[in-house]
Amino acid sequence: MYRGRLWTMRQYAGFATAEESNNRYKFLLDQGQTGLSVAFDLPTQIGYDSDHSLSQGEVGKVGVAIDSLKDMETLFEGIPLDKVSTSMTINAPAAVLLAMYIAVAEKQGVSSDKLKGRIQNDILK
Repeated sequence: MYRGRLWTMRQYAGFATAEESNNRYKFLLDQGQTGLSVAFDLPTQIGYDSDHSLSQGEVGKVGVAIDSLKDMETLFEGIPLDKVSTSMTINAPAAVLLAMYIAVAEKQGVSSDKLKGRIQNDILK
């Protein structure tokens, strides 16, 4: 199974703002990780923006808050998406956040066929 290369090493990480999580991802990659496993906060996982009344007290607590394409761009700024494998645990809004991820890759000049990783779309979780 892994005769041609080592397995992908990821640490589930993400907290507070996209900028803070980006700094953490860069640190982890510098320490030898070969992939990223993005932890999104609870409002993002259930499709709420950070300013929604039901998001109060949960924004950025157990993962990174992503409300817009700009947030996703900040999250992966300076990280070459054609060089890392990315796993995203995002539940019901998986399609929206995957589309944002692909848009960020295209802005970096990386076509979607060069992306590696997976998403979790577990709406019953």
